[in-house]
Amino acid sequence: MFTGIIEEIGTIKSVQGSKDAIVFTIGAKKIMNDISLGDSIAVNGVCLTVTEYNSATFSVDVMPETVKSTSLNQLKQGSMVNLERAMAANGRFGGHFVSGHVDGIAKIIKKQRVSNAVYYELQLSEELTETLIHKGSITIDGISLTIFGLEKDKVMISIIPHTLTETILGTKDVGDIVNIECDMIGKYIKKFLNQQVNPKSSSLSKSFLEENGFY
Repeated sequence: MFTGIIEEIGTIKSVQGSKDAIVFTIGAKKIMNDISLGDSIAVNGVCLTVTEYNSATFSVDVMPETVKSTSLNQLKQGSMVNLERAMAANGRFGGHFVSGHVDGIAKIIKKQRVSNAVYYELQLSEELTETLIHKGSITIDGISLTIFGLEKDKVMISIIPHTLTETILGTKDVGDIVNIECDMIGKYIKKFLNQQVNPKSSSLSKSFLEENGFY
């Protein structure tokens, strides 16, 4: 579990593997002070497992499904990435519930500076926007952000100066692809409502409840 509060920007030191499966070696500083084999680290919002590490780098495997469904396949040696370690139980919860399981990708279609902020307009599938609400939460490349504009296939976000400098979003431009994770609560609500509308698609039925002593 993550919060969407980026801890530092890392750098891809090497890319190995094939188009279907990739091994990244990533350079970092802050998170290397507390890292172990098997740790979960969100890389641009994708939860990956540490397989090797030393004092300055760590390695992660990216499986075929993740390669296909996220923007990680666009990374190359020298690319910068957002990094966040799994949430500590004794820490402040500054963002929102982020699982590190990317729901899809979006394309930046507009970038505009307004006073001290930068507005980004993203185009994404209607399947994703169905779980979003105005002023609700969204995770973009691992960053917890607030939606201030929402259409059936578009999302608008406003980025403050701190986020621009402390994450890779400030380097993104029109045409770039980003990872999207929708609000976890919204996804559960959508599934629940779909099951009420289409009860046959749910294993939870009146007969099931009767058979198990709930009626």
